[in-house]
Amino acid sequence: MKYYSEAAAISNMTVTEHEVTFDPDASWLKFHLGISRYALYSRDDPAVPQLLKDMQSMTVVSADYTQDEKALKGACDCTQVVKPSGHHLKLALKMNNFAKAMFKPMRQQRDDETPENFFYFVDYQRHNAEIAAFHLDRILDFRRVPPVAGRLVNVTGEVLQVTHNEDLRAVFFTSPANNTCFFAKCLYVCKTEYAVCGSPDLLEGSLSAYLPGLSIAPRLSIPNPWIRSYTFTGREEWEVNPFYCDTIKQLYPYNSGNRLLNIIDMSIFDFLIGNMDRHHYEIFTKFGDEGFLLHLDNARGFGKHSQDEMSILAPLSQCCMIKHSTLLRLQLLAQPEFRLSDVMRESLQGDPLQPILTEPHLLALDRRLQKVLRVVQRCIRRLNHSEVITKDFVKSTVRPQTDTEMKKTR
Repeated sequence: MKYYSEAAAISNMTVTEHEVTFDPDASWLKFHLGISRYALYSRDDPAVPQLLKDMQSMTVVSADYTQDEKALKGACDCTQVVKPSGHHLKLALKMNNFAKAMFKPMRQQRDDETPENFFYFVDYQRHNAEIAAFHLDRILDFRRVPPVAGRLVNVTGEVLQVTHNEDLRAVFFTSPANNTCFFAKCLYVCKTEYAVCGSPDLLEGSLSAYLPGLSIAPRLSIPNPWIRSYTFTGREEWEVNPFYCDTIKQLYPYNSGNRLLNIIDMSIFDFLIGNMDRHHYEIFTKFGDEGFLLHLDNARGFGKHSQDEMSILAPLSQCCMIKHSTLLRLQLLAQPEFRLSDVMRESLQGDPLQPILTEPHLLALDRRLQKVLRVVQRCIRRLNHSEVITKDFVKSTVRPQTDTEMKKTR
């Protein structure tokens, strides 16, 4: 096995330089400018389909580790990071028009399911799950997932030969099958056995459009009230206390405004994709308490089509609240003429890596949707319709508590 760092020293390999040109009409810039307090983009925003198309062909001029992987090695400001990515490979790619996208390579075949003995926090990250999650989020009319497109990336020409990061270049090697491979450089599972390989250079992956930089559009990362225990044996309060939501409803910012309703939207979205790994959520600070929640990092979805993890729906089942618009959209997608699996199938056909999901995963969406609607119906039977079905935009009437006030409530 030959590492490229050694080969580069012998051959005096240099980084390929590309011309970079700023385009004020670039789709990525229009996407950024279209972000509002209600969603990342409007329903009819022409910049989004154009950005999906552009990400499939834009010239890559630079490749580097993402910020959280740099944080793991102490090379960036760790306060800007949710959590280190561990052994899951992802790279930041910069394009010739100043666009930036996160690349997650294929780690699992479409037909593979998450092994039954895997805990949710060590599950694979799937590139096709990122792609499918974007399409589902758009179909549900949430519009809280940044645009994601599939792409075949030449890992030699579009990563190895354009990166200025010596650490990244050092993890490339040629496999016994003469394929170009690389692996994550981190504290956990970082060996050649866990590498991803091109064929011989081309590798499937998802490209997720970056959001505006934190200096321009600061974001706040907040622990999910229904966070899971990231240990082998621990359990959180919400898992043992059926009245947990009553406590949450008394706490800022869930005691007023839309925040709790948005958490419930997020839980429905996560249940449909089978994502148990929603440990944090992010908001744009500019929009304050009334802003929407970002549905980021969905690569652990679509792992098991044969299992429906009902605990993901705990915010809905415990709080018994749902936005009127969310319920209407779910009911529409349960109709035979607008069946969710059919709409998803049609939407995903536009991605160059299709098929993105296997048929069992598509059919699982219909089954899970029916379970969401049954939970809502049980809530309505137990309470009354007006308590369960709420209007979409509830203005916040409660200000943040000071440290003194928080001590008094304790």
